[in-house]
Amino acid sequence: MDARAGANHSRVLTTMRISEIYASIHGESQYAGLPCTLVRTTGCDLRCSYCDTTYAFHGGRDMTLDQIVAEVERLGQPFVLLTGGEPMLQPDIAVLARRLLDGGRRVAIETSGAHAVDQLPVEVFRILDAKTPSSGESQRMNWKAFEGLRPCDAVKFVIADEVDYQWSVEKIAGLGLAGSTEVLFSPVHGRLDAKTLISWVVRDRLPVRLNLQLHKYIWGADAKGV
Repeated sequence: MDARAGANHSRVLTTMRISEIYASIHGESQYAGLPCTLVRTTGCDLRCSYCDTTYAFHGGRDMTLDQIVAEVERLGQPFVLLTGGEPMLQPDIAVLARRLLDGGRRVAIETSGAHAVDQLPVEVFRILDAKTPSSGESQRMNWKAFEGLRPCDAVKFVIADEVDYQWSVEKIAGLGLAGSTEVLFSPVHGRLDAKTLISWVVRDRLPVRLNLQLHKYIWGADAKGV
């Protein structure tokens, strides 16, 4: 490899494609409502039917890790959420997470569950999205990624109908999630009434947490950067 090729390779490994970085609150998960900075990466290898961030599939801009860290520091929030798109597609996501942790910040990641997460620093809170049948991507899950999750981590099931609900109940049992990690049931906004989902959960006495997307109730379903 000549010097120019080596320089180009180094540049690729130290930049990341970013859709947006902004300060707001955690809109969902067990950390919902906590102030944080969201770092949204560009690009996703899934095409879920209920995806509400399709604008992050393409576009964005290349930022060095120094630029990303500097923007997070400027915004000043002690909690950082790495999200997407699919942040695990970024080769240096673990390096970025380590730098943010070393800067004194708490770090969480929202990822699809289609990718291994064991390369992340142990201090990172993992929020894995188990894709339900209505997503059209349930066959893409990497179920080994769901092993060894801790109480500080979570598995999120986005539920559009009763088929999704029953599938999720079976997965909780099959994966042994109850009691080992947070389990979140999130109704697809505009498709499943939260009251209906609550009635099923109460009826079946499930040890799960209802997970509403707070940002949609505060700023509206189509708002970005909030």
